[in-house]
Amino acid sequence: MASEMREPTFWVLTALTGGRRHGYALMEEARELSGGRFNLKVATLYAALERLGQQGWVALDGDEVVDGRLRRYFRLTDTGAAELEVEVARLEANAHQARTRLQARRALRPLAAS
Repeated sequence: MASEMREPTFWVLTALTGGRRHGYALMEEARELSGGRFNLKVATLYAALERLGQQGWVALDGDEVVDGRLRRYFRLTDTGAAELEVEVARLEANAHQARTRLQARRALRPLAAS
């Protein structure tokens, strides 16, 4: 059984599904995709990118200098996309179980007990 994916990993991989991104763009996209519920910190992002690179889930995809600052770009690998697919299926299965249980609970409770 696959282990649960950490939230920073989930959001980094999800952000990279849209194409190559540099660090700041990854942080912004993760915030946007999560509806503002998740904010990647710089240290967390680069630690995650290092680990994901070692796992082969993310690959370095070039550098460029913009306004005197180096931007390092990353891309999602096929292995990373496959791992994200597994996590999405796990989350969907969990949500389905919870939704089914909540619906059953509502059906069994009298309206006055809400």
